[in-house]
Amino acid sequence: MYHHVKKLMYTVRVDEPDPKFGNMLLEQFGGANGELAAAMQYSIQGLNCEDPSRKDLLMDIGTEELSHLEVVGTLARLHLAPMKFGRDAAEADPLIAIAGGGGVNLYNSMGNAWTADYLKITGELDVDLRSNIAAEARAKIVYERLLQFCDDVGTKDALQFLMSREITHMKAFAAALDSLEKPRFSVGEIAPTAGLVNQYFNASTGTGDRGEIDARGPWNEGGDWAVVESAVVNGHGNGKDADGDMQTEASVADDPDTVRELLVEHLRDLLHAEKQIVKALPKMAKAAKAEQLAMLFSQHLQETEEQVTRLTECLKLLDAPARAKPCKGMMGLLEEGDEIIAEHQKKPSAMDLALIAAAQKVEHYEIAGYKSARDLAQQLNETAVVHLLQLSLSEEENADQLLNQLARPLMSSAKMPEAVI
Repeated sequence: MYHHVKKLMYTVRVDEPDPKFGNMLLEQFGGANGELAAAMQYSIQGLNCEDPSRKDLLMDIGTEELSHLEVVGTLARLHLAPMKFGRDAAEADPLIAIAGGGGVNLYNSMGNAWTADYLKITGELDVDLRSNIAAEARAKIVYERLLQFCDDVGTKDALQFLMSREITHMKAFAAALDSLEKPRFSVGEIAPTAGLVNQYFNASTGTGDRGEIDARGPWNEGGDWAVVESAVVNGHGNGKDADGDMQTEASVADDPDTVRELLVEHLRDLLHAEKQIVKALPKMAKAAKAEQLAMLFSQHLQETEEQVTRLTECLKLLDAPARAKPCKGMMGLLEEGDEIIAEHQKKPSAMDLALIAAAQKVEHYEIAGYKSARDLAQQLNETAVVHLLQLSLSEEENADQLLNQLARPLMSSAKMPEAVI
């Protein structure tokens, strides 16, 4: 919920309006590195964030950026005000003067309309935080350049304030990124190709007309780096894994028959697991106290039945009988779920949270299984199988997210036991 406080975050004072400078200010109002772009980027990242603490950070800074938008808009409006009445001033930007009446609008300094294309939102918290650090750095530079072209004392004071806050936000985002304690180059879940990831392709060799050097530095030498010389100059590029050749070929299974057998075993294991879940979900839906949770279990039952069909189709595509292999892991997880239902019959307040915890264990087991099977299918270039497994994997990941969303209000409403005095 937003609430407008009728007081600027920083008091704006413009002593000498300058319409041309007002036009420059629009870069921070409706431009790619401006305040509206920052406010929208951080707020939408916050809406998507599953981490409560860092969600709070994103929403706090996103809200502050809206306050900055008001400050910049007020500054720009005061500088553009002479356009309303003066021909000379209006000629500084006819679009603003004629179409906009001398006021601000969501355009940048060149008259280009603001667009959501400015936003960098991936849904991966560490990647988004890195984007935000870069966004704040770009905004800081824009404010710095505006200060260089500004002579009005009041305006410079406001710009100095806004520029300083960009550094504040950079520090906060950087600290949040560090607090995730992820290795610097650990992005996403799929590991890069060993060897290839540390190769530096020297694609500009020789000495230029102006004496340009073939430079070396920490970006291409020392540590794990291996410099690969230009394939054009040295006649390499034949795909062989030899010294000086680029390792760019896709990996090929050394023993495709063994990989195929392993994939079939994985699929049969998943098939048995899903068939067990089809039997368990109605019991879980009946035991759930919250209507939303019962509905989620019922919806996921339909998805699970479709997943059984997909697994059968995958085995058919691999010319393997659709025979299930006993999945002891899932049997244990579902047995634990039955125990939870029995134990919490007399504790209805805790039943739903216990059911969600049990269901998420099942989801994580399935997610791991589908990822492994999908990766094996990719290794065999079984595109149709990969597609079917990815559909089921996406459904399991979505179910896990929905369970997370249901758990939060249930945890918030759970009453803590009163202290015994």
